[in-house]
Amino acid sequence: MAGNTLGLMADIGATNARFALSEGGEIRHIEVLKCDDYSGIVGAAKHYLEQIGVTDKPTVGAFSVAGPVRGDHFEMTNHPWSFSIESTKLHLNLRALEVMNDFKAMAMGVPHLKSKDVTQIGGGRAVSGEPIGIIGPGTGLGVGSLVWNGERYIPVSGEGGHVTMPAKTQREYDVFTVLRHKYRHVSAERVCSGKGLVNIYNALKTLDDCRDLPVLTPEEISEKALADSCPVCVEALDMMMDFLGIVAGNLALTLGAHGGIYIAGGIIMQLGDSFEKSRFRQSFLAKGRLENYLSDIPTFVINDPFTAFLGLQDDIARMSSAQE
Repeated sequence: MAGNTLGLMADIGATNARFALSEGGEIRHIEVLKCDDYSGIVGAAKHYLEQIGVTDKPTVGAFSVAGPVRGDHFEMTNHPWSFSIESTKLHLNLRALEVMNDFKAMAMGVPHLKSKDVTQIGGGRAVSGEPIGIIGPGTGLGVGSLVWNGERYIPVSGEGGHVTMPAKTQREYDVFTVLRHKYRHVSAERVCSGKGLVNIYNALKTLDDCRDLPVLTPEEISEKALADSCPVCVEALDMMMDFLGIVAGNLALTLGAHGGIYIAGGIIMQLGDSFEKSRFRQSFLAKGRLENYLSDIPTFVINDPFTAFLGLQDDIARMSSAQE
């Protein structure tokens, strides 16, 4: 990293706002705040800076946010926060502020990961310089990718979490029929995320006439499924892992991702070893004639919850160099 410019980094999801400072190549003062505790990103950022009590104030910022970034005005996909990038820069007294999609930052962080930061699920071997895909079920579903330009990986952001989700069985079709009464479009995010897990659980309750079952959070559904204490929760989690494998396999085929598919998100971390035993890899491979093709592509769980900061540091470095 060029110089010792103090940079403010933020990784903003629909549930948590993660903040950190970057200086001289070091990530310091990581804090996680709840988005619902603040009216907007400026208030959360100012509270963070007051909380850590730094003497010097950051002069540049790099923020990643959950949703498409186009132009100055940004609205989060799964949270009511909206803001002007230019106004945010002025309110935080920053000379420069870069705002990007959260999975662009996540993608930028992947090349910085070490072997201890990932766990391989299934077989395959990553090929250097080949495309890489990143997918992450959190509150929503993020998707990003990396392509090699001959010298380094270039991040590509998109909204792959909103691709149409297919149904393979009558049971899945029935679940989607229930969901279509609530949503115009059953996307991957509607069934491959924290909210998606709740959607599947509620749809199964309706289909099986189990409406007396309690309202549950994604964490509670996962816990009950892992404890095998609720058959509906077990089926909901199993179905979500199947859907996630399908979407990840589609991403691998689309990219030719022989550099690997990386899975991020708090839900997967919560599952621990159970994720490896799930239907994910089996569903990832289930592409008919292309099963052998996919078997060479490795899938990795990212164990570092702050991978986006590794990517945001690249932008802090670029802005620091520009100011020297």
